Amino acid sequence: MTAETMAQEETTQKVEVVVEEGKVVDVEAKETVDVDESKPLNTVEKCSSYKEESNFLSDLKEFERKALIEFKSKVEEAILGNTLFEKKEEETKKVEALPEGGEDVEKVVKEEENVEGENEKGVEEEEEKDLSLWGVSLLPSKGDEGIDVVLLKFLRARDFKVNEAFEMLKKTLKWRKEMKIDSILEEDFGSDLVDAAYMNGVDREGHPVCYNIYGVFAGDEIYQKSFGSEEKRKEFLRWRCYVTEKWVQKLDLKPGGVSSLLQINDLKNCPGPSKKEIRIATNQTVSILQDNYPEMVAKNIFINVPFWYYALNALLSPFLTQRTKSKFVVARPAKVTETLIKYIPIEQIPVNYGGFKRENDSKFFNQDATVSELILKAGSTATIEIPALEAGNTLCWDIAVLGWEVSYKEEFVPTDEGSYTVIVSKVKKIGSQEGAIRNTFKNNEAGKVILTVNNSSNKKKRVMYRYQINKNLP
Repeated sequence: MTAETMAQEETTQKVEVVVEEGKVVDVEAKETVDVDESKPLNTVEKCSSYKEESNFLSDLKEFERKALIEFKSKVEEAILGNTLFEKKEEETKKVEALPEGGEDVEKVVKEEENVEGENEKGVEEEEEKDLSLWGVSLLPSKGDEGIDVVLLKFLRARDFKVNEAFEMLKKTLKWRKEMKIDSILEEDFGSDLVDAAYMNGVDREGHPVCYNIYGVFAGDEIYQKSFGSEEKRKEFLRWRCYVTEKWVQKLDLKPGGVSSLLQINDLKNCPGPSKKEIRIATNQTVSILQDNYPEMVAKNIFINVPFWYYALNALLSPFLTQRTKSKFVVARPAKVTETLIKYIPIEQIPVNYGGFKRENDSKFFNQDATVSELILKAGSTATIEIPALEAGNTLCWDIAVLGWEVSYKEEFVPTDEGSYTVIVSKVKKIGSQEGAIRNTFKNNEAGKVILTVNNSSNKKKRVMYRYQINKNLP
């Protein structure tokens, strides 16, 4: 029977399932749960198309290996030959500024600069040979195990065109030197933007998850502080580089390591494109990150996307490489949790985005509870049983239904038939924007907690849950 056919059924089926060692089990053989048989019940559907490309030499295609070897040779030659940075023609500038007939003065200037140059030359050459990027030595002959990972980022950003990748690397190193990026983490940017960008958890492939919260700039005060003048925009861009450098520090730039981030961009309450200051800053940010942090993002997910985003994206699109654009994922407000769960385990998704993760969580702090999933077809009811075999324990559970629009209740049923059922939570209709529900119950006698989800809609629903039994020691 197809999913479409089942969605059209008007009869309501009662599907009873219990949790047994983290699994969903049908307790009545004659009634079945509408489950996708292609995956286990306790496995959440995910997107597997964004795994990092291998950085092991043996895994590269022949043309990629040749490009990497050539690139390393060019970098080695440039560093040893002191030609990686273009030398400034300070002498020419000074001579051009001399008055006519100043040949004697010109001679003195050259002699002074020669003396200074000899003193500084040795230091500069030594510094260039010790050149590193994100903690990885760029001199291939030094054998830093991260050199292939870093250089492959530049090669992939330029479709393995060695000369273009080499020019990109040179420009990045020049930019970092001029902007003093290597010491940016020592700077203090205050706390105004602490909620605008932060790390929280990891995705299914181990990538650190980074959140950019654009709604922070909805307030006029913080907006003006960040974008009110050209000088403030420059400071904002520097802060953006500071944040990126902090995030890159969390990566493992070695073959086999996690060497890129998953980035979540929350556009809820973000100032619209009519605010030209933030539009300018966004363009500049995109340019800086794309040009100087190649292949640092595995996926760029935009959530709570408003209607105007598509117009803005059309304006930015010509400035983005095809490879960058291929990493974009867009989700409207109603699809946020459904989109994130493809890439991030629900226990790693913050509660404000429909996940189970809570800061300083004392209930599931050890993360031992397995997250299980069941597919609830249209017009059916499912019950999830949490066993409470001993009295005096505290049961805690998390449950979420993607898209909700279901009725939900919680009750405790004692094992002793002479005892009364306890209503933990009355039947209530839960709307589509509801986040995950958490509740606890301390049982004074043996029994079970039953969670009931009634799906009266004409669409199947995905239900995810976990539970934990905390024994109350005497």
